[in-house]
Amino acid sequence: MELTLVGLQNSGKTTLVSVIANGQFTEDMIPTVGFNMRKVTKGSVVMKLWDLGGQARFRSMWERYCRGVNAIVYVVDSADHAKLPSSRMELHNLLDRQLLAGIPVLVLGNKNDLPEALSEDELIDQLELKSITNREVACYSISAKNSVNIDLTLQWLMKHASSK
Repeated sequence: MELTLVGLQNSGKTTLVSVIANGQFTEDMIPTVGFNMRKVTKGSVVMKLWDLGGQARFRSMWERYCRGVNAIVYVVDSADHAKLPSSRMELHNLLDRQLLAGIPVLVLGNKNDLPEALSEDELIDQLELKSITNREVACYSISAKNSVNIDLTLQWLMKHASSK
């Protein structure tokens, strides 16, 4: 199974990969420059995780790494309200690309351990996820730091991404 993790910088993509891979949360993550790739085995499934940099200069690469993957995982810092409009725009721009049509998308509102984090419903509204009708879309509120809903995330990925 091949997955690409995208989202604005500091949303928690690399932390999420680390937690999925070895259950480890690290406080001082270094921003991803370009991309990282990790292979992780969960049961009988080998996942190839592409973790792409979220800074503006790397966003033009997102489409290339999302082509042909089993699912796109879009990570949002659900506590950073100022970045939500930009996050929504980047998500919709990415999903409008013809070559990515039909690839399932899992939107993860990370950092739900913070008091100002949006709920799943608020995220769905803010990111206008209901307007995306040309593919399977799901949204979970997670905390990579505290491993909240990581099991749900993996279950969704196993169910949707392996059926491709």
